[in-house]
Amino acid sequence: MRAVVSRALSAAVTLRDGPAAGQRRATGAGLLILLGVGLEDDDTRADKLVDKILNLRIFSNADGKFDLSARDVRAEILLISQFTLYGALKGGRRPDFTAAARPERARPLYERAAARLAAAGLTVKTGEFGASMAVESVNDGPVTLLVDTDLF
Repeated sequence: MRAVVSRALSAAVTLRDGPAAGQRRATGAGLLILLGVGLEDDDTRADKLVDKILNLRIFSNADGKFDLSARDVRAEILLISQFTLYGALKGGRRPDFTAAARPERARPLYERAAARLAAAGLTVKTGEFGASMAVESVNDGPVTLLVDTDLF
């Protein structure tokens, strides 16, 4: 699994299609997480990714040093499904998304990640899996990291 994790002062998503079109979901200070699911991903990888994100020490302590995690600061989370994180650009100008999991496999892992984040006691808002969305973020820092289960 891959995630782009951005520390945010605020984040929001507005759904652009489907039955919930026009609905806006917003968070305060915390994390905007764009989450992609690959072909080899499973429950174990989803759990590892969430644990890594929950414990990343990317929030500043009183001395201004990165020493606090999302758990420590009770961060709010906006989680957005993002299959394009698995886009490959080797062959030309059009991304190849064959390394991204199909929706029937990706959706349960995305939902598992959302549930595990919420089970940690954090406020979690989500986009709508497979929907067209407009995502807004006021980045804090900015602090943005790529977290990939293939790398740990």
